[in-house]
Parts: sequence; C-alpha cells; structure tokens
Amino acid sequence: MKAAVFHKVGDIRYEHVDDPKIEDSRDAIIRITSTAICGSDLHIYNGFLPQLRPEVLGHEFMGIVEDVGSGVTNLKKGDRVVVPFTISCGKCYFCEKNLQMHCENSNKEYGPDGGLLSEKGGALFGYSDLYGGYNGGQAEAVRVPYADYGLRHVPEQLKDEEVLFLSDIFPTGWSSIEWGELKGGETVAIFGSGPVGLMAQKSAWIQGAGRVIAIDTVNYRLERAKRVNNVETLNPNEVDIVEAIRSMTEGRGADLCVDAVGMEADRSILDRAKAVINLEKGTISVLETCFRAVRRGGVVTVVGVYGTPFDNFPIGRVFDKGITMRMGQSFVHKNIDHLLDLVVQGKVVLDDIVSHVLPLTETSRAYDIFKKKEDDCTKVILRP
Repeated sequence: MKAAVFHKVGDIRYEHVDDPKIEDSRDAIIRITSTAICGSDLHIYNGFLPQLRPEVLGHEFMGIVEDVGSGVTNLKKGDRVVVPFTISCGKCYFCEKNLQMHCENSNKEYGPDGGLLSEKGGALFGYSDLYGGYNGGQAEAVRVPYADYGLRHVPEQLKDEEVLFLSDIFPTGWSSIEWGELKGGETVAIFGSGPVGLMAQKSAWIQGAGRVIAIDTVNYRLERAKRVNNVETLNPNEVDIVEAIRSMTEGRGADLCVDAVGMEADRSILDRAKAVINLEKGTISVLETCFRAVRRGGVVTVVGVYGTPFDNFPIGRVFDKGITMRMGQSFVHKNIDHLLDLVVQGKVVLDDIVSHVLPLTETSRAYDIFKKKEDDCTKVILRP
C-alpha cells in the first residue's frame, strides 16, 4: 500500500510500505477514507519531537473495516468508523478510571516518569517511538489495536468531514473548556486559532461561555474564527493582549485562558538564544501570557504540546494569583459518544474549519503549506 512516511526533519514522502496485518485477536484493519494533518504532526515534522526511524504519521483518521481479529465481536467488515487518536486497552487501571490516554498496556515505553526521553503514557497513532511506535493513518490502511474498545460507528448520513475531527481536535478543544468547569456566563480567552483553537471556541459556547475571545498572530485565522464561531478577536502584533483582555473584563482578566498553541509559538531572538542555552524545545511565551491574562483565582488549561522543562517558569505569579492549571492529552474516549451525538443533532458544525482537501499523493505539499500557513491554510484533509 501507499502511505505518508516521515524520514527526517522536513522530509515526508508518499511511498510504498507493507500492508498492515492482524497481529492480535483485538486488532482491526481499517481502509482509510479520510485523514488529516494535525498541528501535533508538525512537532515531529519540525524536529521538536524526536523520531529517528521512518514512520507513517497521522492520528486523525476514519474509514471502513476491512478485517477484524477473532476477539472483535462488535465490528464487521464494511462498518464505517472513526478512530480515537489515543490507543487504549479499556481494561487497565487508568482506562477503568476514564484516563485512557494513560493506558498501561498500549505503549512499551510506558511508565510513571513522563520525561521527554523517559517513560511515557499511553500510545498514540503515528506519533513517534516514544508513544508506541505505531504506524498512523496517513495511509491507505492501518492496523488498529484494541479495536473492540476504541472504534466508534459513524452514521451513514454524515459525511467524513462532519465526523473526522471526533478522532482528536474536537475532543481536545472540548477538554480544554471542560477542565475550566464553566458555570455559565464566563469570559474565555483562547490563545491560538488553529484547528484546536477553533474547536475550543465552539466548545466554549456550547459549555456556557458568555464571551469568547480568540487570539492569534495570523489574521486569516482570526477572520475564520470570527466567521465560523462568532467570537471576538485580538492579534498580539496589533495590541497588548494582556491589557486588551483586562480592559474587556473590568480590569480583572479572563475567567479561563486556553493555551492551544504550545511550544511552537512565535519566538523572539532572545527566546531562541535562551532555548539553546537551557536545552529547551520552543518557548512558553503563550503560557506565560495566559498566566498574566487570566483573573485571580481563574483557570488556565493547556492543550498545546510542551516537550521539555523550561527555565524561569513563573511559579510566583501562578501562586500569587491562585491559578488552577489543567493540561494533557484529551479525554477522547470519555467524551466521543457525547460529542458524536452533538454532531448528529446538528448542535455543532465541524467541517467549517477545513481549508484544503487534497489527495494523499500530495502529502509533501500539504505539510509544507500547513507549516508555512500558505494559501490561508487552516486544516488539511487528505484522501487516499
């Protein structure tokens, strides 16, 4: 079969790989009908997350069941399914506590430590050897472990692009707001209007926000956010973000700030020099701004990815303001059924963030325009 194979930083190719096969009784083989490029894929593509051997990338995908192992009784050939990006067994200590992203059985690199190059949590599709080394879904087909637990049937009346983002970015955006425990009427400031930020904006309205503010340095992203999510927008290249948010909230700051950017935020020359000296990957500039922009006693949630320790972490400000922090991988397994129901009922539209639909053969070009933010690229769907 053909797939998008990462070889080295900046080098991803459409090429032949071995067909996936059933390796365990709980496996399924899925023929991919739609897959997408995630901002997290860029962390590997850009070298922020190490991967030394070739790997098929992609953790946002859906398709048709082609084959199942003997232990899979709830799926059959021909079923149309969407696949959560976290690989979870459903039976271990953490899976039984609805912490499936920390599954003890899916990742051979699993352990309690959680350092950059040490023990990790549960496995992810197509996301480096650190997270299990599984091939991902930017391919014609993929092997899905624990398929009897993870896969979700998709109603036939829904198009792929209406449900594809249940695999990752909608549950991720949803978690970023859910962790804020909104009571209703709060001001939510969402840093980053890429795909996850756009999904967080949708989630904020559904979960009861009274005001949603989108922040991004790229104006075409802000224009899309305003158009599809009816939010207020701020560009840090044009205004002082912290002062602007305070002026919009009687001087207090937002009730909830969401960091949907992570370590690959825009950096100054000083930030780059500091990162080299301290062996850091990227910057925490967005997170630091969240701490300043949130009100005292407010909440900061983080769904943007960070990979290394960072020097000068502003713990003094966090302590003085009494800020609550929540962060990590999305609760996709816990929330996916509810979120699918929202889509079926027409309470949320997901495909309005898509800017490009390209054939899988154009993977290299797709990664290039997504990375460089060319052609007003917001979200790319790839079709095998």
